[in-house]
Amino acid sequence: MSLGPGVWRPAIRRGCKPCSSIRLIIVARRGYASTTESIPEIYDVVCVGGGPAGLSLLSGLRATKATSGLRIALIESQDLQKSVFKRDSQNEFSNRCSSLTPASVSYFKKIGAWAHFDTSRIQPYQEMQVWDGISDSRISFDWGNLQRSPNPHSTIAYMTENLNITNALRSHLSSLGGIDIFSPAKVDAINFGPETEDTDLSAWPTVTLSTGQTIAARLLVGADGANSPVRTFAGIESRGWDYGRHGVVATLRLQGPGWGGNTHKIAYQRFLPTGPIAMLPLPGNMASLVWSTTPERASRLKSLSPTDFVAMVNAAFRLSAVDLSWLHDLPSGQDAEVQWREANTPVKERAIPMRVTSVQEGTVASFPLKMRHADTYTGERVALVGDAAHTIHPLAGQGLNQGQADVAALLDTIETAVVHGQDIGSTISLEAYNAARYAENNALLGVVDKLHMLYSVESGPIVGLRSLGLSAVNAMGPVKEFFMRRAAGA
Repeated sequence: MSLGPGVWRPAIRRGCKPCSSIRLIIVARRGYASTTESIPEIYDVVCVGGGPAGLSLLSGLRATKATSGLRIALIESQDLQKSVFKRDSQNEFSNRCSSLTPASVSYFKKIGAWAHFDTSRIQPYQEMQVWDGISDSRISFDWGNLQRSPNPHSTIAYMTENLNITNALRSHLSSLGGIDIFSPAKVDAINFGPETEDTDLSAWPTVTLSTGQTIAARLLVGADGANSPVRTFAGIESRGWDYGRHGVVATLRLQGPGWGGNTHKIAYQRFLPTGPIAMLPLPGNMASLVWSTTPERASRLKSLSPTDFVAMVNAAFRLSAVDLSWLHDLPSGQDAEVQWREANTPVKERAIPMRVTSVQEGTVASFPLKMRHADTYTGERVALVGDAAHTIHPLAGQGLNQGQADVAALLDTIETAVVHGQDIGSTISLEAYNAARYAENNALLGVVDKLHMLYSVESGPIVGLRSLGLSAVNAMGPVKEFFMRRAAGA
């Protein structure tokens, strides 16, 4: 039965009309039985995973004219009704933050989601200072100092909490309507559907939920994280390695709004032998910390008192790698040691972050760092986006932005298929998405991985060569601008 270009309904859906609003479907227990229990609900697109990637894809599908008539559903294991973003004080921020590139922001604006963001909790920044923790060679990324830049006051990126992103996308979805949301509902199994006299779903992915419901997907999208059940169902291998490092995160309070004040914000990153430490600006006097280090040192940092933890963060931007190694071995008392060592270590204060005065209670946490890449992003009636397709070291701050670029490309692919009357779930239709994103993501994964290895070297000729390279790039405006535009997604 044809309902328009690229939209097909099996016979059991005859007469069904697209939903006019979001339908939250929650089943508390398996407590029913009927003759139709084995027949799944039929959807054009089913997305597993209600994080930024999944939510932005569904928002895009509903906001785009060509795809707005598709029947779509979201499966999310968390209770979306309970995970509503709480707008706390401007002096309190979540420790789970992301740096949004202008390309990601442009996508949010295109689909109409940007209007739902809480802009008071978004901090644009215009400059980045990156330097070698061994040689102190430095590169400065600042649009204002590049004469070739058409907009000398443009933003490099926007810092905000992940909760602000997901809350805005959920709000946008609610305003658009037309989505069935299964939440909280875990995926119990994914198999191929039944074949009956009325319809043949034997080639369609059919998801069995923890609620007992089953839903079939013309296109099943895995936005379900690094351990993706959708990827497993599709038989797609994901290859990579663990870095043997943990990322320590925290929300920090600074002495002031930063050296540039509230109008010109700066992000800082120092490459230490055990991994980079980055301090990224949040509104006001607040900042987000991401410190990549060994699991042992991450555990020690989390065990420190707030005073000693703050001392270690300040030391990581001011003292030598040798001093830091010794401080990490102390069970406590880092604050007094750091004060003494800083008094005897000259630094250029404006070349490093403003001093941290305190850490927000309950925000110090850590997570293991890994690199993974799926062999392909598509299969028959399956597409992977975000962490389900790739995970990257956080040193470049590109993880979430890679996912948003995936979503934008997949949305374009689905739109093209619908406009041309193609089956949106077929391998041929989905190949354009794989071609658009796989090679680009693979290149970025490789560059970031090599940077991690390069800056893990503490001595020898490599240190001198990398310092020379960093200084050379810093002196070459056009080359530096190229790197800035790539980092911004341009």
